[in-house]
Amino acid sequence: MHQIDIELVEMTLDVMKYVINRITNLSPELGSPKKEEELKKLVGETITPEGIGSEKAFKLFRDVLVKATVPIDHPRHLAFVPAAPTRAAIMFDLVTSASSIHGAYWMEGAGGIFCENEAMKWLVSLTGMPEPAFGVFTSGGTAANLSAMVTAREHWRKNVANLNEKGLILTSIGAHSSIKTMAKVIDADVLLVDTEDLMTEAMLREKINELDVQQRKRLFAVVATGGTTNAGIIDDLDGIADLCHKEKLWFHVDAAYGGGALVADSARHLFKGIEKADSVTIDPHKWMFSPYDCGAIIYKNPELAKEAHSQEGSYLDIFKDEGAQGFNPADYQIQLTRRLRGMPLWFSLAMHGTDKYKWAVERGIELAHMAGNLIARLPHVELVRAPSLSCVLFKRKGWSPNEYKEWTFKNHRKGFALVTPTQWKSGSSYETVARFCFINPDTTEDDIKAILDTMA
Repeated sequence: MHQIDIELVEMTLDVMKYVINRITNLSPELGSPKKEEELKKLVGETITPEGIGSEKAFKLFRDVLVKATVPIDHPRHLAFVPAAPTRAAIMFDLVTSASSIHGAYWMEGAGGIFCENEAMKWLVSLTGMPEPAFGVFTSGGTAANLSAMVTAREHWRKNVANLNEKGLILTSIGAHSSIKTMAKVIDADVLLVDTEDLMTEAMLREKINELDVQQRKRLFAVVATGGTTNAGIIDDLDGIADLCHKEKLWFHVDAAYGGGALVADSARHLFKGIEKADSVTIDPHKWMFSPYDCGAIIYKNPELAKEAHSQEGSYLDIFKDEGAQGFNPADYQIQLTRRLRGMPLWFSLAMHGTDKYKWAVERGIELAHMAGNLIARLPHVELVRAPSLSCVLFKRKGWSPNEYKEWTFKNHRKGFALVTPTQWKSGSSYETVARFCFINPDTTEDDIKAILDTMA
């Protein structure tokens, strides 16, 4: 056997041993970041003319570099929107990479795209959107929201707008930060409805009525939220949908985080109206237990997305040939080159079944209510608002913003938990509060109690 073959076999064994140990560890070490200079001192030069070899490179990652990261699936990682990919999805993510399938066009990736489409059919069914609604997997919610707004803007320009007009989007201050970022990319303006709580149809109508004539001409889309990242709040989707239809505005629902709750019988009714959307964002890598990066954008009319995103080029003509006919994901979102992000979700769904997903999402909602009940009984903390989906906002009585930060860093340095503060608008001002976001069904009531005890 050639030397390079021996090294490849040894590297494969090292990787598989690491992966098996990692995915069977339900409570991995809660690493913490180090300064770049410190990491450089620990690992030295890694990119060299001769190479350092697989054994040394992998040892540096395993023993040093991975310990300077925070595992997103730790049961006491309750900050941001964490993730808890199933072991099946993680393993099939390896298969996806090893298979080297290009997921842009059916001609090259038919088998893999078929898998993605089977998972997509399930996602579409959760929304209740009527035929011919369909979608495509993206790198995440930002790319999904951007793809939707490009489609909305191009449809607006084609039908009702002067091409020289700069578009305008309405959303709420509780909307995800990617909405404002995405608007910059497409050179659109964003106006905010002044609520961090749920945006109602009446609030939106009032904002539209406040627009001057020129602004109203430029308004082409409304973005409602199906589960805000900060507090799990779901806007008045049904009322907003009807208003958008009346005003001839594109209705987009950003359910990147909250869309997972569509699986849960206890929460599905909260999303009434989502089936009327022109487009919906859902991130399976958030609350549908897929590895990063796996978002999804669903369109009521996929042909409008195809008109906006389909790319032309002489070297691409073969993909549109009659013999290569099939679903081409590149035609429906902003990326041409793409990996098959939806395959790990497909495999995990196929292996576990949708009932298991329903149980896992319901568990996140149950943990949020469990935390809410615990907080209500403890004298040193209090709820800021009732738990919504799997988010809980609460505060430590008498604490300053700096004390929240010190508490976060102390628990993180000890490798105990990662729970971060956030801002919540109370009246006309913002206050610093603490926040739980439950995704991992392996989190326990004892974990919650132990974290709250650190605030005493």
